[in-house]
Amino acid sequence: MRIRLTRKPGQPGTIHELQIYGDKLICVRYRYDKATHKRHKTVELIIETIDWCPAPAPDLIPPETLVYLRVAMQELEIRQKLKTVRAVWHAQYKLWRLRYDAALALSLEDRIDWDASQPSHTAP
Repeated sequence: MRIRLTRKPGQPGTIHELQIYGDKLICVRYRYDKATHKRHKTVELIIETIDWCPAPAPDLIPPETLVYLRVAMQELEIRQKLKTVRAVWHAQYKLWRLRYDAALALSLEDRIDWDASQPSHTAP
């Protein structure tokens, strides 16, 4: 399916959806399916709004900061590397705790659980 047109709320082609969904409407898309020769009108909606704290910029994090990583049980090689840098496993939370500089050295920064690593979080 190919998207041929995307409309923002209030633009032509969105008035009816805007009346139905109101502030929750993000956009209306028109998709065209060559195989079935059909046009599909879809909407993108906001279904939840919660507070979110973006990950801090890497250059602003002190190297000794303790962070928490998500690593699956079957990722044996990564788990072994974590043990070599003296990371601590917290079974209750299913997270590994180690220093930020160690996580960077192992190239595991994409696995950091920033929600658990926030100082205000009741972390393990």
